[in-house]
Amino acid sequence: MARSITFAPGEYYHIYNRGTDKRLIFLDQADHERFISLLYLCNSGIPIHRSDHRVTSLDDIFLIPKETSLVNIGAYCLMPNHFHLLLNEQSEGGISLFMQKLMTAYTMYFNKRHLRKGTLFEGSFQATHAQKDEYLKYLFAYIHLNPIGINAEGWKEHHIKDTKAAELFIQTYPYSSHLDYAKLGSPRRQGVILNKLAFPEYFEKQRDFNEYIKDWMSGDKEP
Repeated sequence: MARSITFAPGEYYHIYNRGTDKRLIFLDQADHERFISLLYLCNSGIPIHRSDHRVTSLDDIFLIPKETSLVNIGAYCLMPNHFHLLLNEQSEGGISLFMQKLMTAYTMYFNKRHLRKGTLFEGSFQATHAQKDEYLKYLFAYIHLNPIGINAEGWKEHHIKDTKAAELFIQTYPYSSHLDYAKLGSPRRQGVILNKLAFPEYFEKQRDFNEYIKDWMSGDKEP
């Protein structure tokens, strides 16, 4: 399906895509970590190759220096069969180039590792323009609360029965940027993926973010 949206520098977009035929695209920890590393490596105006650097762990990747970036990343979340990104277009064509690099690199990795061929994702990707300030702020909750659906399918329509269990789950879910905002424990190396300064300062304090997330989780807010 062709996108009817045009990306403009300075604007914000919710980017998402899923596996073709809704297939799983992240099968284990290695798959998740490869995609997260590519969020960093592919977001560069100058090509970065893992083979050019001594990389022995995920943390090593985030120490590789970058001079320029194609987009500003405000949030991300990986789900078993899809992913969500909150991006800010820096310069014309930045989002399109970044997404092309990201999905091509991950597809090549996934197909080689899992001995398959062909398309992995459902089309290129989908995008929604976050034109209104209220909607942009809402995306920080929507994206970071997605993992709740892994254990509680349909929670958005029927609300969460066990909010404490849901809260604990997202606080320990390693494949999103939630922990980089909630600031639970020591700062994570992958925090360098984000450029928070490119987005409105909705959450002046850590407590503001955590309370906002809890409000959405408990159903006290509506989109």
